[in-house]
Amino acid sequence: MKVLLIDDDSELCDLLETYLVQDGFDVEVMNRFDENRWAKLADEIGFVVLDVGLPGKNGFEVLRYLRGTSKVPILMLTARGEDVDRIIGLEMGADDYLPKPCNPRELSARIRAIQRRVDGPQTTTKDRYLSVSGVDLDAGTRSVKRGSSSIQLTSTEFNVLERLMQRAGDVVSKEELTRDVLGRRMSSYDRAVDMHISSIRRKIGEGLVCTVRGVGYQFLLRK
Repeated sequence: MKVLLIDDDSELCDLLETYLVQDGFDVEVMNRFDENRWAKLADEIGFVVLDVGLPGKNGFEVLRYLRGTSKVPILMLTARGEDVDRIIGLEMGADDYLPKPCNPRELSARIRAIQRRVDGPQTTTKDRYLSVSGVDLDAGTRSVKRGSSSIQLTSTEFNVLERLMQRAGDVVSKEELTRDVLGRRMSSYDRAVDMHISSIRRKIGEGLVCTVRGVGYQFLLRK
C-alpha cells in the first residue's frame, strides 16, 4: 500500500518514512500540500498521514480538500495535548489521530488496523447487505442509502455504522467500537468514537443512533 505522508518536519518525515518502508509500505512525502502532485498520485494512494500544523494550506484545509474528492483513510498528526485539534479533525472526516512526536511503530500499527477495517472480511451474498430502519448498507460496494438518498461516509464512519447495524437493537460499547473499528484500546477522555457517531447522525438523520449514557450506542429498530 502506498502511504502519503504530509508534514513539514523533514527529520520526522525521514524517520517515519524509513520505518514504514522497512515495514513494507511504499511512501510518498510532501512537506507542504501540492494539489497538482496530489492529482497525479490520488489513484495510487491508499492512506494519508496528515500533520495539522502545515505551512501555507494548513492540515484542516487539506483535510477539507481531500474529503471533497476522496474517501482515502486519513490519520491526523496533532500537537500533544491539543484536544481541540483532534476533535476538529475527527468532525471534518479524519479517521483517527496520533499526537506528535509519534512512535513509528504505533503509526504503522494504526495504519494497518484502519486499513484492515477498510478492506473488511470477504463477505457472502447473504451477509453483504444490511437493511435496518430504512437504512440500506452494502458491505461489498461500501455504500449506504436512506430511502433513495445516497449517504457519503468516510471509511471509519462506514465501519462504525456497519457494526451498529449488525448489532441493531443491542447496545454496543465505546470500548468495543474503539477496539474493533479503530483497532486500538480506548484511552481516558478518548472522544474519537463520539465524533464519528456525531458525524454519522448528521448524515443519516437524527433519531436512529441513540446514546446509552455511560455505556455506548444503539442503532434503533424501527418498523
